Formats: sequence, structure tokens, C-alpha cells
Amino acid sequence: MKATQLIVLAVAIAAAGGAGFIAMNMTAQPPAIVQEMVPQIARLQTDQVLVAVENIGDGVTITDPAKFRWQEWPKDSITDGYIVQSVQPDAPNELLGRLVRQTIFAGEPVRQSKLVEKGQSYMSTVLPAGYRAVATQISADTSAGGFILPNDRVDVIMTRRGTPNSGSPFSTEVILENIRVLAIDQTIREDEQGRLVQVGQTATLELTPDQTKIITVAQQMADRLTLALRSIEDVRKPTGPDATYLIGGDSGQGGSTLTVIKSGEVSRVGTSK
Repeated sequence: MKATQLIVLAVAIAAAGGAGFIAMNMTAQPPAIVQEMVPQIARLQTDQVLVAVENIGDGVTITDPAKFRWQEWPKDSITDGYIVQSVQPDAPNELLGRLVRQTIFAGEPVRQSKLVEKGQSYMSTVLPAGYRAVATQISADTSAGGFILPNDRVDVIMTRRGTPNSGSPFSTEVILENIRVLAIDQTIREDEQGRLVQVGQTATLELTPDQTKIITVAQQMADRLTLALRSIEDVRKPTGPDATYLIGGDSGQGGSTLTVIKSGEVSRVGTSK
């Protein structure tokens, strides 16, 4: 073999050895010091939380456990009131017969605070302390065409026939303003065009004790009570005084006034202490 061929062969062997050495270094494990620099990611701790499958409106009685499902939820995000599978594994069935106090939206965790305990009245749980729930008769033409719904705000308007000397056949007065509607019953009927419409017959209002007295007197003397729907923009605006004259008050002379209703007319008689 010629010397030139020997040199070429030696160079090829050296190149192959160098390539093999480089490949071994590339596939070798990183040094221990590098591995220690990589942070270890801790596994997220979760639990199963009960959520709603669909929207469940307030006042609805739970009758189907299929309206709920268990969903994995981070333990750090579980707050008091959530229904957890590890604590209440049969919760979907245990909720049957309970009332929904506030709407539960699809995918929202079910909270005990949004449910009414069995045996409790729905209305008494949604009524704030110090208020009364008073029902009043309404019709489509006295309730904004049937568009008034729970949690809307309304004004209560009293209409009655005028006296012979009043110069007007009717008198109209706003007796209560910015009143919250707690509930309104809805019935389905067919109108003249064959369309199905919802019409309420009774509205339940949230009233203070004095407002309760006012509307009770008004129901006795009015020819009609009308609910006027307020804009949501007007909810926080100041309103005028209620028609407190219907229930009497301080006469300013060491006594009080007694309200007398006769033939639809209101008169006040002063009484001494």
C-alpha cells in the first residue's frame, strides 16, 4: 500500500472517531448541577365541585338531579358554601325539593346560600329584614302590558272617581314610588291575533310597615291601582314622599289625626292625647 493511501486512511479513521466522540457528548445526560437548576412543578390539588348544567332561575323547585354535575376544581379556589363531592357525595339527590333563592347559571358552582332549606318559605328568605311582602291585584292594562317581572322597580298609582265639586271625573295620584317587585304570577292566554301572551294577575311588593298601611288603605278606596314600570337608570334617584296622609300622622297640636274614609272620600279628624 502506498504511503498516500495510508495517510488518507488514517485521516478517515481519525475523522470517524471525532464524529463518534461528538455524538456521544450530544446524547449524554446534562450535568447534575444543571438538573438542579430546573424547578420542579408541583401537581395541582383538586376536588370535585357541584355545578349547574343549565341556568336555574330563582323560585324554581329542584326536581331533577341531572341539572347538576361534578366538575374538577382547584382546592385553593373552593370557598365556603361550595358543595364538594368528598363531603356530600350524593348532593344532586339531596337537593331535590329545595327552592332556588337566586339564579344559578350554567357552569357556576352551587352555593348553599342560593338555596332555600326544605320547609322554609321562599318569600320569607328573599325579604329583607324590616320589610313586608304585600300582594295586590293587577291586570295587563295596569302592569305595563305584562312586562313587569320580579326585581323590577315600579311606582304605584291610585285612580279614583272625583267628587261632584272636584271638577274632574277622576283623580290620579302616585302613592308609592320606586317599589321593588318580589314576585308576579304569570298565566298564558291567547290574544286576538292568536298569539300567546303572559299576563300577571297578582304582584307581590316589598314594602315598609308604613307603606303596607298605605297600600292597604288605597286598595279599599281606589277604583284602580296601576303599576308603572321604572327605568333601571331611575332606581337610585331620589323619589318623592309616599302618600302618608292616607294613614294619618302628627297634627302638630299635641295630638294625632285619624283618617276617615267614607264613600271613597278621605277626611282627617284631629284627636287629643
